[in-house]
Amino acid sequence: ALFGGTPSQISGPTGPMIVVFAGVFASLSGDVTMIFATVILAGVFQILFGVLGFGQYIRLVPYPVVSGFMSGIGCIIIALQLARLFGHEPEGGGTIPALLEVPTAMADPNYSAVGISLLTLAIVFAWPAQWGKYLPSPLVALIVGTLVSMGIDGVPILGAIPTGLPSFIMPSVSGDAFLIMMEAALILAILGAIDSLLTSLVADNMTRTRHDSNRELIGQGVGNMAAGFFGGIPGAGATMRTVVNIRTGGVTKLSGVIHALLLLAVVLVLAPLASQIPHAVLAGILVKVGYDIVDFSYLKRAHKGPRFDLVLMVMVLSLTVFVDLITAVAAGVVIAAIAYVKQVSDAQLALAAGDVDNLSQGLSDREVALLDECGDHLTYFDFGGPLSFGAAADLGHHVRERLSPQHHVALALDFGRVPFMDVSALRAIETIAQDAAHAGKHLFVCGINDAVAQSLDGMGVSDYLPAKTRFDTRFEALSAAKEWIFENIPTDDIDRRDDQSKKPITT
Repeated sequence: ALFGGTPSQISGPTGPMIVVFAGVFASLSGDVTMIFATVILAGVFQILFGVLGFGQYIRLVPYPVVSGFMSGIGCIIIALQLARLFGHEPEGGGTIPALLEVPTAMADPNYSAVGISLLTLAIVFAWPAQWGKYLPSPLVALIVGTLVSMGIDGVPILGAIPTGLPSFIMPSVSGDAFLIMMEAALILAILGAIDSLLTSLVADNMTRTRHDSNRELIGQGVGNMAAGFFGGIPGAGATMRTVVNIRTGGVTKLSGVIHALLLLAVVLVLAPLASQIPHAVLAGILVKVGYDIVDFSYLKRAHKGPRFDLVLMVMVLSLTVFVDLITAVAAGVVIAAIAYVKQVSDAQLALAAGDVDNLSQGLSDREVALLDECGDHLTYFDFGGPLSFGAAADLGHHVRERLSPQHHVALALDFGRVPFMDVSALRAIETIAQDAAHAGKHLFVCGINDAVAQSLDGMGVSDYLPAKTRFDTRFEALSAAKEWIFENIPTDDIDRRDDQSKKPITT
């Protein structure tokens, strides 16, 4: 709470971390000293991630993924509590077992629990917002529901809560198991980092603030190191607990400190009182929490926005509910990235395929005049931005189509607006240059900056773009193209072509 970069975040053991930790426990044969040494190493890795600035990349997660993740969390919370509203406890963990228990719970309800649930739901949903600033509705529901249940028989309660503090554990490292420990620690660190930073994004969306990702990683690392020294389970930012904290007004680091102190008090002193809280009361409170998490503000207008974003959001929501959080976000980010590459590729090709009227907006009067004089003997390509692997796949085919007519004898490639090129694009340019040479087309290139030139040289593409074909400016390249056309094409042919079309073929 004190060292992290998300003031409203509540950390602790999470489902994904517990699953991985169970695997670590098994792989190290239950050796407590090595197991918790692994937890400490995971904390060290997380601190290193923060120092190196890895946290900044979490901001690349698109909003539909965050929305689907949040809404999925809300649906999970509600699904896990439905059977408890009727006085039944789901058999097994997870969303599906909880949903399968609902028909049984509805067929054979505990009416005392149902009454407590309805009372709790009425309080949390109907409590006036202005009162909530001074007395949060979940706290009122917790107190009222617990007091009422004490006068009713047969209401399921939490029951006995373990007490006592853990002992200090001196970690140890075995040479034979060192690689296993390092691998497990790295997995725990990465998973905990992703889990925590995704929770930070949810908190940002709810509080309209911006967290410090790198500081959050450092804080999580410090917490996991401390947990390892005292035999604690590794933790991460807990989305559900964080959302409950925010919904009840906890938006500063003090809320995390109070959360920790209250847990300590429960373990040491208040366990007998907390054991009397009914499951139905907690279920009612959590249903309201889950309802508040679902991103209704986006869902109400999603059908009016891009259809792909809605599909992406629903997919992430479904994977969150029925698979797991990490898989949902990973799949969402990958699919969103592929879609973005497709959009950028289409935009790059669209810019390259612009007509001369649009193209002329970026040209000087002298350059437009040169294009008119060259007529359709010149095929001119203006690459309007970065060339990436997405556009590279169709770029060569696009150029070949424009070069197919026999009277297109010259090809001009303008890289003036290309800040960089990846390997796929470099290979595409190499193919274009080779095809132009094989087709007997004369090549003119302009606007290559130092970064692009270095890439061309490094990949050997410069061999197909000799110095005599390169020019610093577009005007120089177009002037050279005009001069070459007038020297190598019969004048009558030029005049005849110009009469047919005064516009060059441009892409």
